Amino acid sequence: MSSTAGQVIRCKAAVAWEAGKPLVMEEVEVAPPQKMEVRLKILFTSLCHTDVYFWEAKGQTPLFPRIFGHEAGGIVESIGEGVTDLQPGDHVLPVFTGECKECRHCKSTESNMCDLLRINTDRGVMIEDGKTRFSKNGQPIYHFLGTSTFSEYTVVHVGCVAKINPDAPLEKVCVLSCGISTGLGATLNVARPTKGSTVAIFGLGAVGLAAAEGARISGASRIIGVDLNPNRFKDAKKFGVTEFVNPKDHDKPIQEVLAEMTDGGVDRSVECTGNVNAMISAFECVHDGWGVAVLVGVPNKDDAFKTHPVNLLNERTLKGTFFGNYKPRSDIPSVVEKYMNKELELDKFITHQIGFSEINKAFDLMLQGEGLRCIINMET
Repeated sequence: MSSTAGQVIRCKAAVAWEAGKPLVMEEVEVAPPQKMEVRLKILFTSLCHTDVYFWEAKGQTPLFPRIFGHEAGGIVESIGEGVTDLQPGDHVLPVFTGECKECRHCKSTESNMCDLLRINTDRGVMIEDGKTRFSKNGQPIYHFLGTSTFSEYTVVHVGCVAKINPDAPLEKVCVLSCGISTGLGATLNVARPTKGSTVAIFGLGAVGLAAAEGARISGASRIIGVDLNPNRFKDAKKFGVTEFVNPKDHDKPIQEVLAEMTDGGVDRSVECTGNVNAMISAFECVHDGWGVAVLVGVPNKDDAFKTHPVNLLNERTLKGTFFGNYKPRSDIPSVVEKYMNKELELDKFITHQIGFSEINKAFDLMLQGEGLRCIINMET
């Protein structure tokens, strides 16, 4: 066990004290892990749109002060009671959703939506005792998504920690703990295009480009990117995208445009925007008889998906996915191996690298729509 096991650790954390205000670098206290928890030393983290969305707190109940962050890589510092499959020194990726391995979902080969540990954006405390492990001068600081990686040390439920190959570079594979795996798995695990097939990707942000990467790995012959921002088209070629369609350039529904381009419709489509109209287009653009559309983007709570039932009766399939249908503990280590085997390319997703002290710059970059993933080195 480490020399700090069982003790409170004082370390740097970027604390959000209120909505939309710059994070403040603070010295915080991180309590030891309790039953079925582990304390991690975070080495690299990155910023995801979900962090920004809840930091802005425009569409949900605000919960502050809070430590955000959920895409990261680190090392186990100490373990709590009952933890048997992790040891101090293990290289890990904390994940915003979990796998208890005991519930119906975890025992099912078809689901990754753990009853105990599935994503909960409102909870700011640990499930073991309903308390936080972070504090400053006695004041509790809330967790985010059970991970809170914008801290040099964090405490996470063991079911939300994937043990990975210690040779894998954490500054690269940390991006697999959220968005990249979500898009990649949506294609590889859910859409499952066959070699030579045609795939449409709606939305060419990081998740959409990861979905395109999945289509490239699958051997799709045509990967059609759909986006309203023409500046994204050039970079998308690196991810295997072969053609680009901007709905603004056409005076007819984009599903009709795609159907004309592909002799009746694409074989597979993956929707990564969260815009309900894009979701409808993604479904209606797939070919009858065998077409499959997969929804990844999260819609607004009042949205309604509307399409004619005949589109389903004509043997089109509509599917949804959560975290690319990956089980965090069981499956993410194998995704890391895809990178180690040079089957999956990650470097092209990483467009910026900064030190922890500059973390607010990462927020600025994302708000300006610059780049895909900004890696934050916790030790600089």
